Amino acid sequence: MVIRVGMGYDVHSLAEGESLWLGGIEVPHTKGTVAHSDGDVLLHAICDAILGAAKLRDIGYHFPDTSSDFKNVDSKILLRKCSQLIAEKGYEIGNIDATIAAQRPKLKDFIPRMEDTIAEVLQLDMDAVSVKATTTERLGFEGREEGISAYAVVLIQKQ
Repeated sequence: MVIRVGMGYDVHSLAEGESLWLGGIEVPHTKGTVAHSDGDVLLHAICDAILGAAKLRDIGYHFPDTSSDFKNVDSKILLRKCSQLIAEKGYEIGNIDATIAAQRPKLKDFIPRMEDTIAEVLQLDMDAVSVKATTTERLGFEGREEGISAYAVVLIQKQ
């Protein structure tokens, strides 16, 4: 069996008056992400991990923020397309492990819905998707609530 691993990272600044989308769901908060798309850092990190594992470059290459086609796009569409791109190379996703770094809001109550949404979009078993959240103990841009970031690791395997 041929397996490969990809790692993804994404970051967006936070601002009042914007929506906060994480893991394909809207999370109520006083701030949201500033972005060309919906700014879902979790799904963007997962997309980069999927693409990287299959040596398909990165999310910006496939979905540039200079293109009006992706203005305010739902990141679930991008995630589904990344899955299709690796399928064209004969790969399928084995599992995903991801972490969101944010001081606020507290995300533990939203994580099960995020995992459900990701699994549904990618047609994966729920057991194959793990999402965690952490604060940065008030350190850095996440700790100052200036931005939010996410990390993801994805295992893919030849079908």
